[in-house]
Amino acid sequence: MRRTSLDKIIAHQKNTANIRNICILAHVDHGKTTLADCLVASNGIISNRLAGKLRYLDSREDEQIRGITMKSSGISLHFTSDENDYLVNLIDSPGHVDFSSEVSTAVRLCDGAIIIVDAVEGVCPQTQAVLRQAWLENIRPVLVINKIDRLIVELKLTAQESYTHLQKILEQVNAVTGSLFTSKVLEERAEKSTDMQSCENQSGEQVYDWSAGLEETDDSHLYFSPDQGNVVFASAIDGWGFRIQQFAQIYSKKMGIKAEVLLKTLWGDFYLNAKAKKIMKGAQTKGKKTLFVQLVLENIWSLYEAVVTRRDKEKTEKMVTSLGLNVSARVFRHTDPKVLLSAICSQWLPLSQAVLTMVCSKLPSPLDISAERVEKLMCVGARRFDSLPEKTQELKRAFLECKNDETAPVIVFVSKMFAVDSKSLPQNRLRPLSQDELAQRRELARQRHAERLSAIQGPDAPEHAGNGSLLKTEVPAAENSCQGKSLL
Repeated sequence: MRRTSLDKIIAHQKNTANIRNICILAHVDHGKTTLADCLVASNGIISNRLAGKLRYLDSREDEQIRGITMKSSGISLHFTSDENDYLVNLIDSPGHVDFSSEVSTAVRLCDGAIIIVDAVEGVCPQTQAVLRQAWLENIRPVLVINKIDRLIVELKLTAQESYTHLQKILEQVNAVTGSLFTSKVLEERAEKSTDMQSCENQSGEQVYDWSAGLEETDDSHLYFSPDQGNVVFASAIDGWGFRIQQFAQIYSKKMGIKAEVLLKTLWGDFYLNAKAKKIMKGAQTKGKKTLFVQLVLENIWSLYEAVVTRRDKEKTEKMVTSLGLNVSARVFRHTDPKVLLSAICSQWLPLSQAVLTMVCSKLPSPLDISAERVEKLMCVGARRFDSLPEKTQELKRAFLECKNDETAPVIVFVSKMFAVDSKSLPQNRLRPLSQDELAQRRELARQRHAERLSAIQGPDAPEHAGNGSLLKTEVPAAENSCQGKSLL
């Protein structure tokens, strides 16, 4: 993709409905910066081959040396989807627990978050922490299950075993989300009633309804599910990623099945009955391959086997031809199979296309911010919104409307403050003296020294005493005559 000009980026800032403010959250070494490199490469800022190696957003020298992100850094990206131009303001945050303050700062500035989970390690402690932070800040998350290539290359899992493993990871992530939802409902219920009230049934026994409020609240939109379009399966280091919507569109043309039907059945316990030419349920009980394994994972596994494991040139060329891709002969002759794999996958299943499409379709724009979150951002600590001055409360409407005309007020939000000694401020910092100032200070020092000596010696001192010379005092003759004589 060609690099977007700065003037075009500025112009897109005025279309608030097509702006997405997002951050990348994950446990350490789960692939945040590599994913950010792939998104940056989609705008032509860096080469696709350098994605994952350059670590573009790790701009500090110590970050490059240690190989981890230590400070949050941001960038604005342009993306076109369905003939609509979007501006994605992306923040890459650290994953190490020592830099959790950087994560909370990034979350507070954004409207949505990309949660990355390693396909091998699964949900880690910091993954739970960032999910909780996103929940507390009331921002909407989407999920990227990264490093699926490790299931093929390192763990040597089959496509069916990998499907079971991916199901367990989704269950773990949704379990964390479910626990956060349950605690929120119970807290709201506790606030309404200061003391626990019990209801008596007809027999007179006391029954405590612990689940009151959970059944009535709809929480289906909170969980991650591939058929909802909020999950991407990816390998950022190899440059590929997909949503099941992409395969639903591909196979609807080849198989003549409606895309809506495939979208509901590609993920789940469904299999394809070749004789009846129907999609049926109960793949696990009948020992059949699920549609996700048969139509999606096995194709990716076959590509890795041909390119990386066996290095079968003929089979690779047939796959490239059948996919309708254009790979140069120079890439085929490369000794590193990963170069050929990245060239194929980046055209077949481009990661940036899948992730940014999900971001633009599933994450909210700044216009969708809730009034509750606006009040929370405008209040400091335990202070209530009602206690703010009237003019400050009037900014709430401007906050919600996100106007950018000349009459709109300018709102500056300070997300993070540092305690700095006043001596370290630029206006209080000592500057080097010039030659004239040094000579003037030397002259003043000489004068002060001369005045100090004259004050010590008194008014009877010789004139040359003021020049700082040493004084010699005469010894009386009577005292001189005593020298050299014995006292006995």
